[in-house]
Amino acid sequence: MLTTAFLAAATAATPLAPEAAAAATEVATEAAVSGGINYLALILKASVPVQLVLLLLVGASVLSWVIIFRKQRVYKRADAEANDFENRFWSGADLNQLYRAATDRNRVVEGLEAIFEAGFREFTRLRQKKGIDARAQLEGAQRAMRATLARETGELERNLEMLANIGSTSPYVGLVGTVWGIMIAFHELGNVKQATMAQVAPHISEALIATAIGLFAAIPAVWAYNRYASRVERLTVRYEAFAEDFSSILARQGGSDEH
Repeated sequence: MLTTAFLAAATAATPLAPEAAAAATEVATEAAVSGGINYLALILKASVPVQLVLLLLVGASVLSWVIIFRKQRVYKRADAEANDFENRFWSGADLNQLYRAATDRNRVVEGLEAIFEAGFREFTRLRQKKGIDARAQLEGAQRAMRATLARETGELERNLEMLANIGSTSPYVGLVGTVWGIMIAFHELGNVKQATMAQVAPHISEALIATAIGLFAAIPAVWAYNRYASRVERLTVRYEAFAEDFSSILARQGGSDEH
């Protein structure tokens, strides 16, 4: 009804040819009957460049949601595994027993358990060699844990860059479709003596829907990136703290061996 009233007012304010007035009235009537905007019709009737922009944005949005759901499962599993291993580690379990469980070929170790396995394996290997003091053994174990920590952090950060790129570029990609639609609208205005809403409105609508879809793709990606980046940071701090604590345990064990 608002669209009908607006078009009626525009028609009354501007003297239109009978054909133009009839076209405007028809558009208003269709909008009133349908009860709103037919978004599918806007997309199908849009120009080819705008359709390509919309297709690209929809693909980016689908990709971002796939990454969001996958990373949610990854971080949930990482937290659960870290809690489980810390409970077993600080419960007083034997280090050799924990190491045998970590090296079980039927399991894939990640997170804290992978850091523990790498450090204890290198510490044990150097310990069995003659002429290597406790300090060298500890430094070797720390190097192995740092390398594993970097690898685990890299796995946690995988695909976060894609979310950041989608979040930062989608509004600009949508703006390309907006500019193109407005450019066509002005081109249509230049080709007619009397401009009507029926001629201009479709191009303005396709321009605005490109911006809307660009924001629809960007906002969830930005939100997920910020949230997941914080979770990666917390997990990394947790891994680093465990590596420091385990280094202290290995240092005491290496010192006791020398005595």
